[in-house]
Amino acid sequence: MDLPQGLKKNFLLAALPPSEVERLAPQLELVQMLLGDVLYEPGGQLQYVYFPITAIVSLQYMTEDGASAEVAGVGNEGMLGVSLFLGGNTTTNRATVQTGGSGYRLKGRLLVDEFNRAGPMMRLLLRYTQALMTQMAQTAVCNRHHSVEQQLCRWLLATLDRLPSTELTMTQELIAGMIGVRREGITAAAGRLQQAKCIHYRRGHITVLDRQGLESRACECYDVVKNEHDRLLGDVTQR
Repeated sequence: MDLPQGLKKNFLLAALPPSEVERLAPQLELVQMLLGDVLYEPGGQLQYVYFPITAIVSLQYMTEDGASAEVAGVGNEGMLGVSLFLGGNTTTNRATVQTGGSGYRLKGRLLVDEFNRAGPMMRLLLRYTQALMTQMAQTAVCNRHHSVEQQLCRWLLATLDRLPSTELTMTQELIAGMIGVRREGITAAAGRLQQAKCIHYRRGHITVLDRQGLESRACECYDVVKNEHDRLLGDVTQR
């Protein structure tokens, strides 16, 4: 069976044995995920899971007064909807498309059926869930203990890892909402990074000029998350 090339662009789908992918392929629907689209709302029943290809989705915790902060990001390294195969069926987070692009959508019940086969899909998704939990925990620590500039560097590096280019389309206001800080803090931090020639910023667009410079200014949180992801999934997603 000739499989769509797009299936190889999501690392989790690409890591599955061919027989597993062939069984899922007819049920995977290629969808456009537009900037600002809300895929999940807190407390809502999850009907689908998503495997991003070029899109990036932000998982955000919402407070009662409407404030929000990102707890994790998901791009082509992962999937959305872990609550389904963990048995919860709902989530406390809002899932919002941060970078528009494409991805594959699968009915939740089909993923649960595949998970319950207790085969390669189950083992892969459990590893990914542990990596996602590490990202959430480290994000909470970073937001509490590190400077806005360090948080911005971490966020930019993690976003770059999910993109094929060094160009990001994102306003400072949206970044501030993701990180959960005041816009003025992001403006000041971005200004320092631009002055150091790490980035070039123009309204709504950020170009990373010096990745190593960002890495030197980021806190340890970026490396902790990346190293744990590579430890758990590197042997299968890079084969």
